[in-house]
Formats: sequence, structure tokens, C-alpha cells
Amino acid sequence: MSQIDVNNLLSQMRQMTAQMRVPETAFKAAPAAAGAGDFASLLKQSISAVGKTQLEAGRMTASFERGDPGTDLASTMIAVQKADLSLRTMVQVQSKLVDAYKNIMNMPV
Repeated sequence: MSQIDVNNLLSQMRQMTAQMRVPETAFKAAPAAAGAGDFASLLKQSISAVGKTQLEAGRMTASFERGDPGTDLASTMIAVQKADLSLRTMVQVQSKLVDAYKNIMNMPV
């Protein structure tokens, strides 16, 4: 059996916990005055963020596969799960937008 370094495991768990904490500024409300351009820019930023998480997960996966020092399985799996969740969320948002568009187009004038 292999010997598990408990202190190393605990420090990795603490690091992951610290990374997962969301700063309080993320919960502050956006300004109330929102125009048509704000939604488009928000959508572009969201798509860009999904792309960045996908690229980061791919980079971490490749780094783990190469056996680079400093990459561990836990953080790699978390990055992959974040990327998967963000992509699935974006697909659901896209589906809801298409449904809303269809409902608006089918409204009687």
C-alpha cells in the first residue's frame, strides 16, 4: 500500500477551498439603467468566459497528462467540471433565448 501524506492532502484541500470562495463583490447588483447594448455585451462576455474556462481546462488536462510538476488531479478535475458546467449552462441559456424568440415571433400582431 502507498503511504498518504496527510499534511499535503490537507493543504491541497485548503487551497481548493480558498479558490472556490467567491468574493462578496460578485454578489453586488448591476446598475439599474440597462440598455439594449448592455445585454449584447453581457452575452459576449459570458461566451468569452465559457471559452476561457474551456481553454484553461484543456491546458490543465494536458499539463496533468504530461506529468508537469505543480498539477494535481483534484484541481484538474475541478477545472474540467467548471468548464463542463459553464458550457452546459450556456447551451441552456441559448435554448431559452431561442424559445423566447419563437414565442415572440408567434405572437399575433
